[in-house]
This record gives sequence, C-alpha cells and structure tokens, in this order.
Amino acid sequence: MSFANKVVVVTGASSGIGAAAAVQFAKEGANVVLIGRNESKLKNVSEKCASSGKTLIIKAEVTNDDDAKRIINETIDKFGQIDVLVNNAGMGVNGGILSGNILKAYDQTMAVNMRAVVHLTALAAPHLVKTKGNIVNISSIAGKIASAGDFTPYAISKAALDHFTRGAALELAPSGVRVNGISPGPVRTDFLENAGINVISWDNMGALVPLKRCSEPDEIADIILYLASDRAKGVTGSDFVSDNGGLLRFDIP
Repeated sequence: MSFANKVVVVTGASSGIGAAAAVQFAKEGANVVLIGRNESKLKNVSEKCASSGKTLIIKAEVTNDDDAKRIINETIDKFGQIDVLVNNAGMGVNGGILSGNILKAYDQTMAVNMRAVVHLTALAAPHLVKTKGNIVNISSIAGKIASAGDFTPYAISKAALDHFTRGAALELAPSGVRVNGISPGPVRTDFLENAGINVISWDNMGALVPLKRCSEPDEIADIILYLASDRAKGVTGSDFVSDNGGLLRFDIP
C-alpha cells in the first residue's frame, strides 16, 4: 500500500488519529502536510515521520478562512500537488437546550467539524481533480445515535458531516475523486480532555460497548490508509464504522 510521491494533507495532526495517520502515511512513502494549532506537538509528530517521508508543518486554525487558504497554497508551493485530504480536525463543546448555551456550543462545534471541512474540501478539490485523488472525513458514531443533553451539538455536526461526505462523493465522482468517511466509536485520544469531559475515563467508556474496549488511534489510521489507497479504488460515498460494537449497543450512563 505504497504512497510514494503522494502528498497527503492531514488536519488535526498534532495528536490522536491525525498523528497516527500522518506517521503511517509517511512510513508508506508519502509527503505529509501536518496541520494543527500546537506547533510543538506537530514537531514531535514530524520527527516520527522524518525517517520515512518529507513533512511540512503548518500551524493553522482551520476555521480561519485565510489559514485554510494558506494550508492549500503552502502545500502546493512546497510539493506541487495534493493527492489525499484527511479532514480529521474536530472538537466537542457541551451545550444543552435547557441550559441555555446550546447555540454557542452549536456555532463553535459546527465551525470546526463542518464549515472548515466544507471550506478545505472546496479549496483542495481542484488539485485533487488533477491527481485523481481522494478525501477521507473522520466522523463518529455520535452522528448516528440520538444524544441527550450537552452532547447534542457534537452529534449534529457528525450527522451533517456524514451527509456532506455523500454529497461531495456524488459531485466529485465524475472527476475521478473519491470521498469517504470513517465513524469511530471510543478512541483513546485527548478528545475528552480537550472537550472538558472529566466525568468519565476512556477505560470506563470502553466498558460501555459490546467488545468492552476502546480503539487505539492506529486502528483508525489503518482504515484511513486503506480508503486513501488504490485498494479502495471502487469505494466512494461510504461510511466505515469501527466502534467495538457501539452502534449495536452503547450503554450510556
């Protein structure tokens, strides 16, 4: 599954799934563009990639329109092409209807999880058409499960992302560009910490799904690389679920 001479852009590459995917792409020979807000973490990931492929670190906020344009422009200036876009950057902001803060949470969450994805996709698409490349969007099973209370804005954003993936796949298919999504269940990353969720641990989260475990970032990265490779040349508009059985039953406390 070689990505030699391919250029892969990964958002949210400073940790978790994005970092794992970046390292795996580099091991397969790709030139990897690492996008994130924490430059020191990006440098750590870049060092893990350095022995295999070339990397470009771009410190950027994906919700900033100028930064989004800069991501694409600097990638083209450095490598001359884009073969794969991995829209991995995401966030969760708690907000409920009765608590009075749902609109603020909705706006913040949708800005990262949806609007930024739409914008980067639109900016990258002309370059992906040239290379007959593809896009992988990182969603969540949260977009397929009715969520009560403060988690609703995140669930809405992932449901919207799933539908955008299908729409983008349909529009870009005639140009030879594939678009797919991955919906993980619990994955051991820094998501809970970043979202300010301290009432449950990853170990406890894993106990809520049938296989009684959380996934590791590398497991999701494996699927990303498969979908981005020629092995999946007939796959577009699809949603790959890797959730340890979470959609079968998620025993939300």
